[in-house]
Amino acid sequence: MYFHIITLFRNAFDSYLGESILKRAIEDKKIKVSFYNPRDFVKDKWKRIDRPPYAGGPGMVIQAEPVIAAVAKAMAGRRKQDVKIIFLSPSGKQFTNSYASKTAKKYKNIIIICGRYEGIDARVKKVFKTDEVSIGPFVLTGGELPAMVILDAMARQVRGVLGNFDSLEECRTSVSDVYTRPETFIYKGKSYRVPKVLLSGHRAKIDKWKKRYLSP
Repeated sequence: MYFHIITLFRNAFDSYLGESILKRAIEDKKIKVSFYNPRDFVKDKWKRIDRPPYAGGPGMVIQAEPVIAAVAKAMAGRRKQDVKIIFLSPSGKQFTNSYASKTAKKYKNIIIICGRYEGIDARVKKVFKTDEVSIGPFVLTGGELPAMVILDAMARQVRGVLGNFDSLEECRTSVSDVYTRPETFIYKGKSYRVPKVLLSGHRAKIDKWKKRYLSP
């Protein structure tokens, strides 16, 4: 799977992509991530990409043309049916694990457009067929964090990204509460034990316990 990130702040991704599972997935060529900065597509020597909004209002708006050029660069040489373009917006539809799974199975190329300031000129959505997506009922200072969330959720759907594909929580019997050694420990005079059923070795009872306490 190939992720194409349209962002003004490419370095915001370095730490997250440079650690743990995603780093290994990139090194093993299970996923690929490329970045496209709209500033690289303007002729202005100052590399300015924002202007005041029409009809007034606070803040600045990112111009459509450099974002369109960045998306076009990401799409170059790729079949439209293999590409999903995600336009991040607080007013977009709720991002879910189901959306991540379906999108990851259907598309080889995921283009994520990260907004900043007061947003991106809405005509970008008219030029391209995009999914307007939000990761939650809140507003952030930019689209980089949501892009990382979406990248992570979709990347883990790719076989081989997780050490064991059965580790996908949505594909196994999992609970929000998990336990490991030691079996018992004491903290401030109080004893904390692992639930007895998990120590019983009785698979049917353990599965029943897990389903009963299954995370929503």
